[in-house]
Amino acid sequence: MTDVEADGRDVRSAASPARARRRAPPIVPPQNVAGSALVLVIAIMTFLSCLTLGAVTLVRDTASIWENQISREATIQIRPADGLDMEAALEGAAAVAANFPGVTKVRIVSREATARLLEPWLGTGLNIDDLPVPRLIIVTIDESGPPDFAALRAAVAEAAPEASLDDHRTWVDRLVTMARTTVTIGIAVLALMLAATVLSVVFATRGAMSGNGHIIEVLHFVGAEAGYIAAEFRRHFLYTGMKGAAAGGLAAIVVFIGFAIWSAENLATPEADQATALFGNFSIGASGYAGVALIVLVIGALTAATSHLTVVAWLADIEVRHHDPG
Repeated sequence: MTDVEADGRDVRSAASPARARRRAPPIVPPQNVAGSALVLVIAIMTFLSCLTLGAVTLVRDTASIWENQISREATIQIRPADGLDMEAALEGAAAVAANFPGVTKVRIVSREATARLLEPWLGTGLNIDDLPVPRLIIVTIDESGPPDFAALRAAVAEAAPEASLDDHRTWVDRLVTMARTTVTIGIAVLALMLAATVLSVVFATRGAMSGNGHIIEVLHFVGAEAGYIAAEFRRHFLYTGMKGAAAGGLAAIVVFIGFAIWSAENLATPEADQATALFGNFSIGASGYAGVALIVLVIGALTAATSHLTVVAWLADIEVRHHDPG
């Protein structure tokens, strides 16, 4: 036997333990029915969490728009009456409002625009003159120096007795309060979903450990450190959690984009106008998509951390039972 052959055999024999270690079966099974079910559960939880976050973002942004609008506009309404010259009343009230301190712009809502506002309820082809329909004047106010609404209301009523000023504060305050309550409820639901995800991971980890308990105990008692065993489980469940969370987050993004496209393609319809007025353009914006990415990362991290803590607690329980068999 030559030295080269001997050296080659020695190298192969020395490398074989390394190959054996690399080919050793993992502590946690790479995939099984329970693992697939956990991926599906995490995907569903992530999808629902992202939808909740999107709804919370949409409602929060809409509430902010409402609050901004309340600081910019008010409405003068002139009710029809017998013998009233509606056009003259509109011009008179608009002139009074335009010259009032704190008002930057006044716009009379045209007949055509008034008819379009009524189309969702009364249909098309309306003749405003044949109906007792109030006419509106939009008053844009100076946000840095708003007018005295009580004085403006009195001045408008003096110029046109059938006119009334509505600063929208009452109903918009109620809508903003409702929006903030909805946001709070949404955050609570989101927290519950994350808690349910954590519990699902706990049970899945314990199930995986129960199926491999004898291997874990042997490894533990022959000297394998708890950190090594926990790291194996943490790596496995981090991959599982990220896979399920990414699938759920991607599905939620597809839904958000679908709603945004639908909203953009139906802007001209009265129904879409009403929905846009209440909820915006159904676009969650960059902050919403960043929130989806954050939820995916958080759920992946929670999955890994939960599995790690569960394994450490399991091994600690083994130690207690080993040292105190009674």
